[in-house]
Amino acid sequence: MDAFDLVIRNGTVATAADVFAADVGIRGGKVAALAKELPQGAREIDAGGKLVLPGGIDSHTHIEEPRGGPTVNADTFASGTASAAVGGTTTVIGFARQPKGGSIAEGMAEHMERARRGARIDYAFHMILTDPRPEILERELPALVAAGHRTFKIFLTYDGTRISDAEALQVLATARRLGALTCIHAENHELIAFYTEALLAAGYTRPIHHSWAKPMIVERECVNRVCAMAEALDVPIQVFHVSGGEAADEIARAQARGVKVWGETCTQYLVLTADDLDKPGLEGAKALCSPAPRTRADQTALWEAIRLGTIQNVTSDHAPTRFGGPDGKTVFGADAPFTVLPNGVPGLAVRMPILFSEGVVQGRITLPKFVEITATHAARLFGLDDRKGSIAVGLDADIAIWDPAKRVTITHALVQDANDHTPYEGLAVTGWPETTLVRGVPVVENGRVVGAPGSGQWLPRGPYDLIRPRGVFPGPFNPVDRVPA
Repeated sequence: MDAFDLVIRNGTVATAADVFAADVGIRGGKVAALAKELPQGAREIDAGGKLVLPGGIDSHTHIEEPRGGPTVNADTFASGTASAAVGGTTTVIGFARQPKGGSIAEGMAEHMERARRGARIDYAFHMILTDPRPEILERELPALVAAGHRTFKIFLTYDGTRISDAEALQVLATARRLGALTCIHAENHELIAFYTEALLAAGYTRPIHHSWAKPMIVERECVNRVCAMAEALDVPIQVFHVSGGEAADEIARAQARGVKVWGETCTQYLVLTADDLDKPGLEGAKALCSPAPRTRADQTALWEAIRLGTIQNVTSDHAPTRFGGPDGKTVFGADAPFTVLPNGVPGLAVRMPILFSEGVVQGRITLPKFVEITATHAARLFGLDDRKGSIAVGLDADIAIWDPAKRVTITHALVQDANDHTPYEGLAVTGWPETTLVRGVPVVENGRVVGAPGSGQWLPRGPYDLIRPRGVFPGPFNPVDRVPA
């Protein structure tokens, strides 16, 4: 009888802490051994000259989310998770949205069913709260958290999804009581609205003017504000998609005060700039997202924030909308103002290759730091590190076998999603995964998707220590529990 179901031989294993030569023995979907010259496996993969990396965890993905209006989310869970696996990602965390005035429990059930049918890799969900009325906070959320859904998302901008500061405080207080983590889209809604009205009145309507409506100050102010809320209520938060240095600085200042706030940025903010919005016609709409891409100086600042640990997690914020056709961005006409164009860019497949090429290859970060920002930290922050995020005995055998020397020019055909474009078209990268395993089973082999729709598993999450409150308040009173601090 073979000692292992699979042995990956002759590779270089990388974790967030170390890089070392070892064979990886896999049994029953788990890493069973790490050593040189392991016994025979029922199947063998020669990883000579390759890196053996933990499968990526993309903790900010919009897949198969219903929308109002003529445009649609281009990906299903089958197509989106196929694209993720092509790029070395083995776990995605998506979003279950509460309809305004509706039930988050019903929204979660619908999203869970979509993922159950289609996901080729493992998955979890954040809960988007658009209407945190008492019956949601007091009845639905406790049951959902107890069932294993342990993260919330709130928006402080966007008509239809945003909540007030007063409502945000109630969500944060509920998260503290339940042992959940709140993730926040932090931009000043009123400032954006003021800028937007002025731009439209002056006739500035092209995609580039989307960035004019969202200067860094709208993000910087709001990041400062949500960090203050978190400090006042002694509740952990993650700030989503930090787009530049000034916002990162606000997080660093809060962290220096001991606040449990974690920063996330996204691939687009490290390689795209506002200039990508300024292309002829509507071509700039392919790079339109919120916050808007900024400057090369902001990219430099973000890489430094990653190096220093201010930003610990880099995601795709995958939000695919086709460009052409009856459900794409051009449906609004060639002269459509930026206010009607859907926000968001696709990026599941290219997240890890871009970060490897622009980070490790360019000498901006080390290989262990790459593993940390693409897998390990997300596993810790979202309560998955008992199963995911590293290559260690007892953890799921989620592995990307990576060719560090392979040069690839990104094209839409390469990413294998259901969209019709990528904003990274023509970008040359060095380093690409050739095989992706989820729980020891190939989902991608030599660039070909072989994992079946529905083979992914939901990842329920129980309580975990990282997001426990500190027990520190700025004054002598605990306003959440209404007792002296």
